[in-house]
Amino acid sequence: MHLTGREYHAELNSRFDAVVIAPGDGGAGGELAVTGAVSLAGGRVVAASPLEEATRRIADIGSRPLVLLDARDVSEDDLVRTLSRLDGLVAGRDLPMVVAIGTEQIDIAAAGLILSRHQILCDPEPADWIGAIAAAQGDRQLALHDRVSEGEAARLAKLNAEVARIADVLARLSKHDEQPRSLVVAETSFDYVAQQSEEHAISAADIRQIVRARRLRDRYVGAGLFEDPAWDMMLDLYAAHLERAHVSVSSLCIAAAVAPTTALRWIARLTEAGLFERRPDPFDRRRAFMSLTERGLDAMRRYVAMARALGLPVV
Repeated sequence: MHLTGREYHAELNSRFDAVVIAPGDGGAGGELAVTGAVSLAGGRVVAASPLEEATRRIADIGSRPLVLLDARDVSEDDLVRTLSRLDGLVAGRDLPMVVAIGTEQIDIAAAGLILSRHQILCDPEPADWIGAIAAAQGDRQLALHDRVSEGEAARLAKLNAEVARIADVLARLSKHDEQPRSLVVAETSFDYVAQQSEEHAISAADIRQIVRARRLRDRYVGAGLFEDPAWDMMLDLYAAHLERAHVSVSSLCIAAAVAPTTALRWIARLTEAGLFERRPDPFDRRRAFMSLTERGLDAMRRYVAMARALGLPVV
């Protein structure tokens, strides 16, 4: 079916509905910035309200909108009082949600957002909003443009080349199957032996030294060149476990040594993978603690034991 330019534009703008919860000041952190991102992403705002009215407005909407909350100008007390209720409503209706916060609000957001499918952005730029909206809606539901750009074509070509390279490696490995198999068996036996010995234990002080060495690379080679937030956070939580210490979400973001939004994304991913778990602070509802799960702890113990049994550094 052929669409005219006006019809095509209307089709783009009806791809998804959004509810915007933000101060209506029109500034960079207000409603105007968020609604602009929705429009650029091909959606339409069906309701806009301050946080205290958000649950009522969402409950009155018959469609399944994307919820966009800009909480940066919301007071700490209001955020604590309202966020968990909004989280429950959004989770109950299985709605995607994007939440913008300031760095100082990380712990409050982590403690209040437990049930919903959400993304957290720290002090986002307009492009960050658009990217988060695209991720929430899925590529098939968004049309930022009507044809593949040269940049996308180049990325697709690189992807095809990488797939071909992997296929070639697998084909060559299959011709020498016996050697890789013997190596796997040998390392499995090492793993078993390593687990039986206490001599391969590691202390929290040892891990903290590893973290310091990792930060030295950034100082002398250049920040951002060796980013590995998942492993940095694994090390930090393992050290905290050995120290019997609590780690807040904001503290873990600092340990990740990347932008807070990136750190929060990795925390969510590692939680979904079953390596991290989040627990509320029983004495302060404004904070949540992160720790390694039993699976995560077992993985760290086995890694350390195997590395030391083989005479390798723990890095």
